[in-house]
Amino acid sequence: MKRALFPGSFDPITNGHFDIIKRGIKLFDEVVVAIGINAEKKYMFSLEERKKFIEDAFKNEPKVKVVTYTGLTIDFCEEIDAKFILRGLRNPADFEFEKAIAHTNRRLSKIETVFLLTAAKTSFISSSIVRDVLRNNGDYTVLVPESVRVTK
Repeated sequence: MKRALFPGSFDPITNGHFDIIKRGIKLFDEVVVAIGINAEKKYMFSLEERKKFIEDAFKNEPKVKVVTYTGLTIDFCEEIDAKFILRGLRNPADFEFEKAIAHTNRRLSKIETVFLLTAAKTSFISSSIVRDVLRNNGDYTVLVPESVRVTK
């Protein structure tokens, strides 16, 4: 089975994440959306909310699994037998950041990172932008999947 891990904090999942996952399931037998737990980070949404947003968004897609994890992503990949890490790239800054992580992961393991460019219509969206719009009572609904629109 070709299994890919799509790691992130997903605070919250955006239409950009949604697009990468939808395109990823065409490439892999299974896409495991893995919500990383970082005790140092302050989140807008609880871990349970973030997990439910993603599960609800993909409730009719059996090739998508949603899990949580702690520690190194490559260790978790080995634990669940994922040979690939799936990442989305929005811009050159994302590429530089993700390239360094991919090289490190490749040096420490045999896990390959697969990059997908975000769709032009979602390339400007980030979770931090969504959170800022939410904090300021803006219309965030065009930035996130339906499963997130029922909150806050």
